[in-house]
Amino acid sequence: MERFSEYRIMWILVFFDLPTETKKEKKSYADFRKKLLCDGFTMFQFSIYLRHCPSRENAEVHIRRVKQSLPPSGNIGILCITDKQFGQMEFFSGAKEEKPTIQTQQLELF
Repeated sequence: MERFSEYRIMWILVFFDLPTETKKEKKSYADFRKKLLCDGFTMFQFSIYLRHCPSRENAEVHIRRVKQSLPPSGNIGILCITDKQFGQMEFFSGAKEEKPTIQTQQLELF
């Protein structure tokens, strides 16, 4: 069995569209975003954050954390895909194709 398989390694993508009209909504937005960052998520686009996970089981832990910190209003989507699927994503800046600049940190404890 391959230890780090591109079919076992997972990526979590969190998409959100949160209201920011009132002071309370802005605080809720900031708190949700801060919790994502504290849990190791990286901003991919303005309202899309992603996190690299070594396994499906690890991804489920982080998905539970996101669900526990959901704000009271707004729309949030959570998508979990394999590293193989993520690697097939194409990146563009306007009409020009770009190389992905997402940095991941893989820690292994012995």
